Amino acid sequence: MTSGESDLARLRAIPGMQRVPSARLELFQLRKFLAPDLCSRLVALIDRHRRASTIADDNGDALFRTSETCDLEAGEPAVRELEAQLHRISGIDPAFGEPVQGQRYDVGQEFKPHTDYFAPDGADYARYCAHSGQRSWTFMAYLNEPAAGGATRFKTIGKTIQPETGKLLAWNNRLPDGTVNPATLHHGMKVRSGVKYVITKWYRERPWV
Repeated sequence: MTSGESDLARLRAIPGMQRVPSARLELFQLRKFLAPDLCSRLVALIDRHRRASTIADDNGDALFRTSETCDLEAGEPAVRELEAQLHRISGIDPAFGEPVQGQRYDVGQEFKPHTDYFAPDGADYARYCAHSGQRSWTFMAYLNEPAAGGATRFKTIGKTIQPETGKLLAWNNRLPDGTVNPATLHHGMKVRSGVKYVITKWYRERPWV
């Protein structure tokens, strides 16, 4: 596929892939997408390179996103394996993908309700979208299971998804007419016990530069 688009029929055809019932957004989950060994290797990379997370269009809330983040090097063997599996599932040309990002959430850390797309009326929209366009799809995988908390809640549709090692979530950030979809609003909820690790891969409307 030579664009930043995934195909709904392709996703539905993946064994074990489940579409979350909702007419308001295209949201899928796939258990055991990543093997535990690969998850462990990705966790080690995140721990090696993590830094404080940031957000686009700063809203003045210093506690809006309290996790730690890192961009994972494309040349790392674990990242190459991950990228190959994402391509097999999504069918999206890798040229349209941002670098894989890893996130670590300690006890009490969260990412308050947000969308992955860049707000068209946001102060930093031109900065982030001028070259590669808007984010099209999000593919996110849990790398472990914290002892308590850390769920992902899609607030608009009332769906809460619990972390499971290797589980994949995928959603389209836009509506059928190409405009952004506010129903993708989601909350990385506070970890209550333990630590949560995830990876996120965002795709764009045009090749990533």
